[in-house]
Amino acid sequence: MNGLLLGGLYACIAAGFSLVWGVLNIINILHGAFIVLGAYVAFFAHQWWGIHPFVSAVAAGLITGAIGYFLQATLINRVVMKSVLITLTLTFGLELIANNAMLLAFTADFRKVVLQNPLGNADIGGIFLSLDRAAAMALSLVMIFAVVLTLKATRMGRAIVAVRTDREAAALMGVDVARTYALTFAIGAMMAGATGSLLSVVFPISPLSGHLFLGKAFVVCVLGGVGSIGGAVAGGMALGLIESFGGVLLGPENALILAFTLLLAFLVVRPQGLMGNKALV
Repeated sequence: MNGLLLGGLYACIAAGFSLVWGVLNIINILHGAFIVLGAYVAFFAHQWWGIHPFVSAVAAGLITGAIGYFLQATLINRVVMKSVLITLTLTFGLELIANNAMLLAFTADFRKVVLQNPLGNADIGGIFLSLDRAAAMALSLVMIFAVVLTLKATRMGRAIVAVRTDREAAALMGVDVARTYALTFAIGAMMAGATGSLLSVVFPISPLSGHLFLGKAFVVCVLGGVGSIGGAVAGGMALGLIESFGGVLLGPENALILAFTLLLAFLVVRPQGLMGNKALV
């Protein structure tokens, strides 16, 4: 059960990363920094004004989404048609800038949101579950569902799917490809920031935590299928279960090693992941 709760959060960590990767063909190294920034928005909103992280997730998502749109529209769109190495280098450089800026602003100390009125634990047949973690997982799945609904039922979403399927054909049909790329990147950044706010009640945060979250996003995308939001959900659940069982069998310090070992195995045996990588949703 703990693995499933973690899996829901991991799915939300990877969904925005997978969306950007699938549509723009960009490996967004900046994704982990967006998650950490969202967590800091939740931390300070709770510390200064007493706002619950589940509420401040909206503000965190809007802030990181606006930053993501600006970076994509002004910088990344200039090289988005170049090789993957160019965009990877650019997002890596932006991630270094973001990490160092957060280190200067927030220091490297680990911090955690300590709720004044936590939801407590539930005893289900002798299984004790954190209701705060369960609520965070439920909100993560709601957020993923909202993005899927947006992609399927809105004009913007259909434009994103069209560009992902065939960029040239979409452009000939009147789709503004550059604006669609910026909106897609903004959605990915928004999901990352909102997820960081939800994670702040579960994990301690530091500017150095971004690499950990980015690593989990990579593993989830490989397990589920690159570019597939449904694959991100499947991969997130799989990673949560693997880490939980691996922590019991091998010790918690080896759970991450097991996850990356499985990543290498999937790259060799089934590189398309559990759900494949043809469909966006």
